[in-house]
Amino acid sequence: MKTIMKSILAITLLFTASSFTTSAIDKKVVKESSITWKGKKIMGSHTGTITLKEGFIEMEGDELVGGIFIVDMTTITDTDMEGEGKAKLERHLKSSDFFAVDYYPTADLIITSAVKNGNLYVTTGELTIKGITKPITFDLEMGATGARASLKIDRIKYDIHYGSGSFTDKLADNTISNYFELDVMLTF
Repeated sequence: MKTIMKSILAITLLFTASSFTTSAIDKKVVKESSITWKGKKIMGSHTGTITLKEGFIEMEGDELVGGIFIVDMTTITDTDMEGEGKAKLERHLKSSDFFAVDYYPTADLIITSAVKNGNLYVTTGELTIKGITKPITFDLEMGATGARASLKIDRIKYDIHYGSGSFTDKLADNTISNYFELDVMLTF
């Protein structure tokens, strides 16, 4: 009887211990990054850069399972203009008409899930801009030492209405697209 009880106890301990065993999560910190943005309007577009303040992805084996990225919104820079036009656009993008960087100096993305297909992940996360958090889905391409993603963001969801044809029809050639694009390159 004692042998049977010891066997049952050993099996119970074995199953209990194995149920608490988890795979190791590898946190890969971003060492270098580049984020370029593009905003479009009826009569053209503007491009620029913005700086990643900090970020990391989490891997379980060779599977992407999470990540957090914080962008320094005060670093919005235009790269297609020069002089006073460039300075004026940058001030306007930082103003309350757009990103209100005095009140919201950072934006962040938290990866909540990712589905792998080769080296591409269909990635879902929570994007926060101007204190407003909304779900977002985008493709993320993973390599051994880096990643690349392109995101298309609907600015209206983040209370950025300036110049939108969705709210007034009097803008004509000055209408700005409701979407802006980000091209992100990360090195770990």
